[in-house]
Amino acid sequence: MITREQIPTVMNHPVHGAGGSKIGKAEHVFIDDVTGRPEWVGVKTAMFGGGDTLVPIRDATVVGDHLEVPYPKDKIKDAPQVDVDSTGHLSEQGEHRLYDYYGIDRSASGQRAGRPAPGPAPAARNTDDAMTRSEEHLRVGTERRASGRARLHKYVVTEEEQQTIPLRHEEARVVREPVTEANRGPAEAGPEISEAEHELTLHAERPVVETRAEPVERVRLTTEERTEQQTVKGKARKERIEADIEEEGKGRRA
Repeated sequence: MITREQIPTVMNHPVHGAGGSKIGKAEHVFIDDVTGRPEWVGVKTAMFGGGDTLVPIRDATVVGDHLEVPYPKDKIKDAPQVDVDSTGHLSEQGEHRLYDYYGIDRSASGQRAGRPAPGPAPAARNTDDAMTRSEEHLRVGTERRASGRARLHKYVVTEEEQQTIPLRHEEARVVREPVTEANRGPAEAGPEISEAEHELTLHAERPVVETRAEPVERVRLTTEERTEQQTVKGKARKERIEADIEEEGKGRRA
């Protein structure tokens, strides 16, 4: 049987089940309000879920650096989860469920079990002439989770474009030249006096517009990691030690 004086030895130490299998770590000890005896130990283990799994401590023993309970690991794994109220006590219905599950006679117990109250308690060990003051400190880590989504979407728009290009065209121009020995032959061919026509085809350039798709760039999504500072606040308990000093004729606190 574990005594109240052994609670500091149990806290935050491994808990082993029947056969030596490790169950987890002792997080809390609940004490019977009437008998004052340790009644339950809250074992913290991620294997069994987020909360503590309660195991009877009355038949447990301290062996070396760990606590041994007479229940197999599978039995403890399936134990019912029981809530703790604002006063640090187990609910009455929940504690009865635990008694029934572990096959414990409730008549041997007093009232509801609760966590030891803060302050001077019989669980403190007096191994020397000094007290140990402890503090809780925040341990802040990080977890990676999805914070949003990004996607690429391609669609078509029509825009007006403008280009300036040179266009060539032909214009008719009358050229008169005197008859010389070089052109006399063609000039004197034909009748001396007559009517005639000569036609010339004029040419001009006009713009011809066509479109052609050409690749211009490649677009992809990527991630860029940035680091920002964020202040995380939390509450942490700290022990304070005061001394009540009584001297003859007066008293003082230090």
